[in-house]
Amino acid sequence: MWEPVYLETYRRGELEKKIAAADDILNQCTLCPHRCLVDRHHGELGLCRTGDRPVVASYGPHFGEEDPLVGRRGSGTIFFTHCNLYCIFCQNWDISHGGEGEEITIEALAAIMVYLQKQGCHNINFVTPSHQVYQILAALPAAIEAGLNVPLVYNTGGYDSVETLKLLEGVIDIYMPDFKFWDPKVAAELCIAPDYPEVAKAALKEMHRQVGDLVLDEQGIARRGLLVRHLVLPDNLAGTRECMEFLAKEISLNTYVNVMSQYRPCGRAYEHPSLRRFPTDQELAEAERAARAAGLTRLDRRERLFRWLEL
Repeated sequence: MWEPVYLETYRRGELEKKIAAADDILNQCTLCPHRCLVDRHHGELGLCRTGDRPVVASYGPHFGEEDPLVGRRGSGTIFFTHCNLYCIFCQNWDISHGGEGEEITIEALAAIMVYLQKQGCHNINFVTPSHQVYQILAALPAAIEAGLNVPLVYNTGGYDSVETLKLLEGVIDIYMPDFKFWDPKVAAELCIAPDYPEVAKAALKEMHRQVGDLVLDEQGIARRGLLVRHLVLPDNLAGTRECMEFLAKEISLNTYVNVMSQYRPCGRAYEHPSLRRFPTDQELAEAERAARAAGLTRLDRRERLFRWLEL
């Protein structure tokens, strides 16, 4: 019988080693590629503005995610507060930039995971987890002992260090990174990580090495693998063609990709001349053609369905 990978890691005693390693990293934090070197155990805060306790904005069954995550009963999302990218167009501005949320205990985070499973959610979906990896790992033993046995989804902006991802090997079942920007000049304009493209490419390779292509069960629900999101931006700021070609050539032709059409001006988007408008239908069609021209065929349909319903 299938089971999530973290259960075997826990049984072998490897999870405690990973928790100890992540705990040590927070003494001089290099958890994400910013490498702030602050002591998060003793009140020092880096760019993510987060200490060593979980900070959660909201949680609950979510039905707006990709079809393989949502199924019939929803994805059990936990929205973590703050971020390590701070994109100027963020659609969760109050959470990522504004710090909306509540600091909770490790035990409370474990209880949230178990609660979401009891609600029938198909998975536990950690949204913006890159700066709270230690908190996730530390909460898992209590959640496992309380019966947690659904896949864990690492729903990230894509700015993750390979070293931290290696800590998550044998823990995360489904990686769901954004692949936001191809051009470092664009990244420098739109977020606080000008090295985003190179970091994201290395992270994508490591994620795929760990979990492979997305695998679905007989009901079409994701069990394990990589699912990549790419948000189409006006005036091709995201570099869609290059991103799709990288996924096809450097990751896998069988990569499951959501070419997202949901961009709208949010946050400080109006400060950038290209981001003041929605993508046109032509831009969205060109983005999908770019994915197919690269040879990618596993394209999520949910975003197009919602856009059609809105029209």
